[in-house]
Amino acid sequence: MSGSSSAISRRRLLQGAGAMWLLSVSQVGLAAGASQVIAVRVWPSSTYTRVTLESNRMLKYRQFALSNPERVVVDLEGVQLNSILKGLSGQIRGDDPFIKSARVGQFDPKTVRLVFELKQNVTPHLFALAPVAEFKERTVMDLYPANTNSEQDPLLALLEDYNNGQLDKKVPPAGPQPGKAGRDRPIVIMLDPGHGGEDPGAIGKYKTREKDVVLQIARRLRTLIQKEPNMKVYMTRNEDIFIPLKVRVAKAQKQRADLFVSIHADAFTNRSARGSSVFALSTKGATSAAAKYLAETQNAADLIGGVSKSGDRYLDHTMLDMVQSLTINDSLKFGKEVLNRLGNINKLHKNRVDQAGFAVLKAPEIPSILVETAFISNVEEERKLKTAAFQQQVAESILAGIKAYFADSSTLARRA
Repeated sequence: MSGSSSAISRRRLLQGAGAMWLLSVSQVGLAAGASQVIAVRVWPSSTYTRVTLESNRMLKYRQFALSNPERVVVDLEGVQLNSILKGLSGQIRGDDPFIKSARVGQFDPKTVRLVFELKQNVTPHLFALAPVAEFKERTVMDLYPANTNSEQDPLLALLEDYNNGQLDKKVPPAGPQPGKAGRDRPIVIMLDPGHGGEDPGAIGKYKTREKDVVLQIARRLRTLIQKEPNMKVYMTRNEDIFIPLKVRVAKAQKQRADLFVSIHADAFTNRSARGSSVFALSTKGATSAAAKYLAETQNAADLIGGVSKSGDRYLDHTMLDMVQSLTINDSLKFGKEVLNRLGNINKLHKNRVDQAGFAVLKAPEIPSILVETAFISNVEEERKLKTAAFQQQVAESILAGIKAYFADSSTLARRA
């Protein structure tokens, strides 16, 4: 992944990441001293809360629990307390479902102790992430609720299966529901706002974050779809949360979606690049250098956001053999309908649907497209992406493409 990692390094700026303190330390000082925490980030959500400690070198840590009250304790060895660690307590939000408060102190001359007081029983997952893009070494703690109800929160159940290495067994590939979509039953659509949480996606010159813009567009599209009598809509994420690529695909499979739409607003090394694009999966290599570059950067989202099972990343699995050519053909047809509508509201980067090995488009039996709404790296398009008017136009264009795709009788016959 070295090529994709360097590509990400060129295109991503991590300025403006939520709840972050950065410590400016000279390289000489870092080389001479011990491990030093240079950033702390806390990402709360209704599904799980993530705490990330970024450091100049890999941290040694141990974790244990205390009761009355319920606490999770993390000891960092060979670390000295600094202003970054002291700022952790100020990052705990009142609406965090899992963490009530955090305390940090120098436990002994060589150990810093972090104590997280909890609002409910949790199952902590601690793991280390190697440097990638602008991130240095990271120690990550994900706090999941100890008592899960898969019926109430299917995403939480999928994440639990993923962390246990059971996702493939629990979510076997499934075709669409019985009956003709749009006639005998509602059309089931899965919207996938790209990136989220620790992974901000691309960031524009004026600090607009891709993860925020695409979530807003997806919410607008969801609202439009909810008004359609013959459609049902789900989202892979509806918060600022990191979801592994494989879990996004699994959620679409679990809901037996008829369509999967991944929404992005990417960047390119050249700021003059502009226009909307639509991509589908390819099992035979990318149809252009730009598509290959984009797929590499998008597929590295797991490396950016951070997954606890390095051997269980979506990219480590070959599902290409399971993807039928019919599904890809349907994806191309669906993508063309959406691309034609996007051409009415924005310049098109290309007049055809491009293809590459996008990991998030690999759900067997589900026509899947990735929509690049505009280039956030282009100053003019960054401004447009921030406006409610353009976001709404994009949402309306995608919906029009969905309707046109299902208006074809051959589509209805195949999706029965």
